[in-house]
Amino acid sequence: MAPVILVGYEQPAFAACGDRPSYDAEVTKNGNTWTARNGSRTTVYSGGDMAAAVQAAINSLTSGRASKEWVLVRGDGSISADSRISLPSYTGIDVCGTINVTGSASGDYAPIYARGVRDIEVRYLNVTGSPSYGIFMRNVENVVLGDIQIRVSSGLGVRIDNHGNRSERSRNIQIDQVYVSGTSTHGVETYGVDGLSINRVTVRDTGGSGLLLNDTINATVNRIDADGAGTGTGYAALRFANRNGRVGDSYPTNIRIGSVKAVGGGRGIFCVSESGGVVIDQVDIQRTGNNSILIENCYNMTIADQSGTVNGGGEIRLAARDEFPPSRDITLQNLTVRNTDIRWSPCVGDNIVTRNITRENSNLYWCSAPR
Repeated sequence: MAPVILVGYEQPAFAACGDRPSYDAEVTKNGNTWTARNGSRTTVYSGGDMAAAVQAAINSLTSGRASKEWVLVRGDGSISADSRISLPSYTGIDVCGTINVTGSASGDYAPIYARGVRDIEVRYLNVTGSPSYGIFMRNVENVVLGDIQIRVSSGLGVRIDNHGNRSERSRNIQIDQVYVSGTSTHGVETYGVDGLSINRVTVRDTGGSGLLLNDTINATVNRIDADGAGTGTGYAALRFANRNGRVGDSYPTNIRIGSVKAVGGGRGIFCVSESGGVVIDQVDIQRTGNNSILIENCYNMTIADQSGTVNGGGEIRLAARDEFPPSRDITLQNLTVRNTDIRWSPCVGDNIVTRNITRENSNLYWCSAPR
């Protein structure tokens, strides 16, 4: 797989929020008053609206800049669900406090929002409350997300897509660590991204998938740790969909996943709708309510390249829908499977391989003459 190259990316040092040597604008809270000042200490906002204060600080940065300038936010506060803090190109922000989102809204509203911009960075962010999205970014390039904590009661955690102009992908997305809990839908979702590098996604009790990759290519993910992702649904701790991993008309290996841990929830791993080009090194899947692994109309996929265990939960299944070509070049290997079955049904597909599978209280229903 071609390496992910992030233009202008500097590995963040997570010693403490606000630890940069200097900031170009700063937002502070005193009592119920928010004050925004730019680098010359000129006050650009003073009042009770956190979102307005942060936006004023961002807007005070150098117009037309071609290098990143930084905003520091200190203090906890609330913003309404139908508001956005919008990041223009070449902007970095550290939020040293918690943004609590109140009320409700529909549409692409988020405490941190970016559209049609490049070279943006969010090193620290804590979101609570009821947002539509914790972070929403569309048609963006060269994005760095550092330590992102989203503990909410609704919405979606982080979404990055290209739906403003689907002919151009969002590119070069770097995520260090994201923790998401309590969403009504997914933890982290991408759609139409080229060049994605994630260190760690941790999700707890999300309504949908923990990590959902749609139509995303050239991606590396070090670790996914999901507990209770998509309980009672067909979603999964890790889901690939909508031709994820498809490059041109083929599926070269371009999606590399280090490890997946899935406890409870819906499915463990789910590949669907003409996705593929995936190697998953290690898996640990326990007690999922739906399929522990479901592969449905996918191509060039290996689970697990190094090792894995599946214990209880729904069966491991290779399936097919009539509207897509059947799966091909699928390898299940190096697995210990306990207390659940392995099934290939219907018997369609090409180059479907199982090897080095240890079964304990586990039946194998495998097609002897695939067609």
